[in-house]
Amino acid sequence: MNTAGPSEAKAHRGLELTPFRGLRYDPDRVGSLAAVTSPPYDVVVRPDGLHHLQSADPYNIVRLILPEADTPEARNAQAAETLNRWRAQGILTADPEPGLYVYEQRDDEGMLQRGLIGTLRVSDPEEQVVLPHEDVMPHIVADRAALMLATSANLEPLLLTYRGDDPAPATETAGLIERTAARPPLFATTTEDGFHHRLWSVTDPAELKAVRTELSGHQALIADGHHRWATYRKLRSEHPSPSPWDHGLVLLVDTARYPLRVRAIHRLLHGLPVADALAALDGLVRVRRLDVPLPAAMEALAEAAADGNAFLLAGDGAFHLVDRPDPDLLARTVPADRPEAWRTLDATVLHAALLDHVWRIPEDSPAHIAYIHDTAATVEKAEHDGGTAVLMHPVREEVVRDLARQGVTMPRKSTSFGPKPASGLVLRALDL
Repeated sequence: MNTAGPSEAKAHRGLELTPFRGLRYDPDRVGSLAAVTSPPYDVVVRPDGLHHLQSADPYNIVRLILPEADTPEARNAQAAETLNRWRAQGILTADPEPGLYVYEQRDDEGMLQRGLIGTLRVSDPEEQVVLPHEDVMPHIVADRAALMLATSANLEPLLLTYRGDDPAPATETAGLIERTAARPPLFATTTEDGFHHRLWSVTDPAELKAVRTELSGHQALIADGHHRWATYRKLRSEHPSPSPWDHGLVLLVDTARYPLRVRAIHRLLHGLPVADALAALDGLVRVRRLDVPLPAAMEALAEAAADGNAFLLAGDGAFHLVDRPDPDLLARTVPADRPEAWRTLDATVLHAALLDHVWRIPEDSPAHIAYIHDTAATVEKAEHDGGTAVLMHPVREEVVRDLARQGVTMPRKSTSFGPKPASGLVLRALDL
């Protein structure tokens, strides 16, 4: 808990990562650690995915992060009751002493990511310690805040990145992570997506102090979890400091050593058939029909995106490559008071020109639009429901970071950094 008063807390600069007593599943009380994990709450977008996770193990974390009931109040109450019952039964147990957690994700294709899980001081925007790059939807922030308040817990870490020094010489934090990863872990498990996960606890006071000192000179970019960070800020503002709400659970990754993958987040437009979407675009963009499999269509999208704004529309059994938007349309619809790097983003053009002015679809209405990470799932759902899938090409990380440093936010759900931390490996209960 932060013991500094409000004026002292304002004087802090840089990242302030603190140890905590993690709440973790007892491996002897669950079917397997892999079976109780889940992707982050906003990646589990389809009911069949939710039900699959629920059936994987009766103690799967989705019963906490995505409880099911008739009303929001009932859902949150159910999550709180479930968490309390699992703790009382010893399904979830607290580690004996506070620590930071070294977390590793690895796949069979050579992807390796390591970082530190801890509780981060929730800073004010003007401090520019944690840089958002996307706008958030107020109703989602309100939903997450109500769940965190009901459970009095941070149920899953958000993902932050920072840029340490070049790989040589190794920093204190990098050296600590490498030394720790050479020891036997607290646990190791492999989830059904093929990722291998390992977790270690670091409790040595000297090592924790070295990390704290080094990170105090850095700022971080939100890679995944804008709504959770906004939720942390909302809850901190509603509770007088000092309180446990002064901090929030994060995974912090140095992308100088462990570069993340940057992927796009796709759009599913409910109630807009592909034929109608294409008809509305007539004369405003170039459209080419592609009767090819999904991988070939995504390659064509990548080639077109190298030359300018481009999208793929799907949902009618084919793919339609949309590019070369009319300059007059862009001049009328894209705000001119932002940097050129922002004005030329695919997400900016999609939201400002196509969604707002051509298709007249409100971007924050779940009844009209869904945001889906999985490419094939977006296409399948569009074909099943008779809607339109809008497939996007990813933005480079350096573009995201440069805009964030300028204080410019991208359109919501513009990027998907990964791999994302699995939910359920370590939780934070605020009463510990």
